[in-house]
Amino acid sequence: MRYEWFIGLRYLKAKRKQTFISIITFISIFGVALGVWALIVVISVMSGFESTLKEKILGTQAHLVILKASQEGFEHHEEVVKNAESVPGVLAAAPFIFSQVMLSSESAVSGVALKGIDPDQETRVTDLGRNMKRGSLLSLKKTEEQEVPAIILGSELAKHLRVNVGDPIQVISPLGTVTPMGMMPKMKRFVVGGLFHSGMYEFDNTIAYISLQSAQRFFGMGSQITGVEVRVSDIYKVKEIGREIRKRIGFSFWTKDWMEMNRNLFSALKLEKIAMFIILVLIVLVAAFNIISTLIMVVMEKHKDIAILKSMGATSQGILKIFVIEGLVIGVVGTLLGAIVGLITALNLEKVTAFVENLFGFKVLPTDVYYIDKLPSQVNPLDVGLIVMTAIGISLLATLYPSWRASRLDPAEALRYE
Repeated sequence: MRYEWFIGLRYLKAKRKQTFISIITFISIFGVALGVWALIVVISVMSGFESTLKEKILGTQAHLVILKASQEGFEHHEEVVKNAESVPGVLAAAPFIFSQVMLSSESAVSGVALKGIDPDQETRVTDLGRNMKRGSLLSLKKTEEQEVPAIILGSELAKHLRVNVGDPIQVISPLGTVTPMGMMPKMKRFVVGGLFHSGMYEFDNTIAYISLQSAQRFFGMGSQITGVEVRVSDIYKVKEIGREIRKRIGFSFWTKDWMEMNRNLFSALKLEKIAMFIILVLIVLVAAFNIISTLIMVVMEKHKDIAILKSMGATSQGILKIFVIEGLVIGVVGTLLGAIVGLITALNLEKVTAFVENLFGFKVLPTDVYYIDKLPSQVNPLDVGLIVMTAIGISLLATLYPSWRASRLDPAEALRYE
C-alpha cells in the first residue's frame, strides 16, 4: 500500500483529543448518504409516475387518432380503417364518435365525454375490455335487440351518479333540435351495461361509452363517424407511422398521436424531474461543505505531521493525495450507504407507503386529487449511476481546496515553534 493511502485512511480514525473531528466526519458521511438516498427515491418515484401514467393513458386512449381536416365527421370509414391497417407498424384500427353530453340519474347530474365505439374493434386498440370490473362490454352489442340501449360508465362516474349495472340513466345532448320555442336539448334513456376501472381518476370520472350505432342515431350523424383510433407496435415510432398513414389516406385527413394529446402532462413531469434533481443535489452540496470543513480542521490539526512528512521527502503532490483520499473515502462511503438504502426504499416503496398510511392514518395519494391511486416507483440504472457519479464528483471537488492548502504548507514555518 502506498503511503498516501495508508496515511489518508489512518487520518479517518480519531484519537482521543480528535473526537470532535471524527464526529464531523460521520456527519459528512451521513449528509452525503442522505442526499443520495433522497435523490434515488425521488427520481425513482418521478420515473414511476411517468411510466405508470404513460401505461394507463395508452391503455385508455389509442396511440394515434385519424380525424377529418375540416373538423367534421366523415363517411366510408371502412376504407380509412383498411388503409391505416395496411401501414407497417399498425396493429389495429377502429372507428369512433366523440362528443360532450350530460348524464342524469335520479340523484345526480354530470358532464362527460361520450364515446361511440364498436365493441369488437375497440378491444383491439385500447384496454377497455381488460378494464371492465362489472357487467360486460358485449352489452353494447345488444343495442339493436334492446328497446333501451346500454351505456358503459367509469367506476368513479357511477359513484358520482349513484348508479349501478342495470340502472337507467338519461343522456342529454346540448346540440338538440330547433323548435318554435328555440333550441331544445336532445334526450335519450340508456341503461348501465357495465363499469370500467382504468386506475386513473380523471378517466374513470369523465368518460362513458355507447355503441357506434347508438351514437350515430343519437347525434343524427347517419353513417358518419368522428375519427379512427389506431394502435401501433412501437409507441415511439408513432409520428413516422402517422406520416405514412396520411400519405395513404390523403391530406384531407390529419393525425394526432399520444405525445401531442398529452404533451403538457409529460413535459411537466420531465421538467419536475429535472427540477427535483437540481434541488436535491443541494443536499449533497451541503454535505460537501461538511467535507471541506472536516478536511480544513484535519489540516490544521495535522500541520506538524505534514511538516515532518515533507522533511522526510514527501512531495507536495503526495500530501495533496493524502487529503484527497481522505475526503474521497468520506464521499464514497456516504454515497454507497445512501445508494444501498435508497435502492432498498425505492424497490419496496409500496410497503413503505402502506406502513406510513397505516401509522398516520392518511392517504398519500387521494384519488380525487391525483391521476393515479398509488405511489409508483421505477428504478432506472442510468439514473442511479448518474446520481452516484454526481455525488462522488461533488465530494472529489470538495477535497481539492483543503488538500491544495495542505500541499502548500511550509515545513520550516510549521516546525518553527514546535
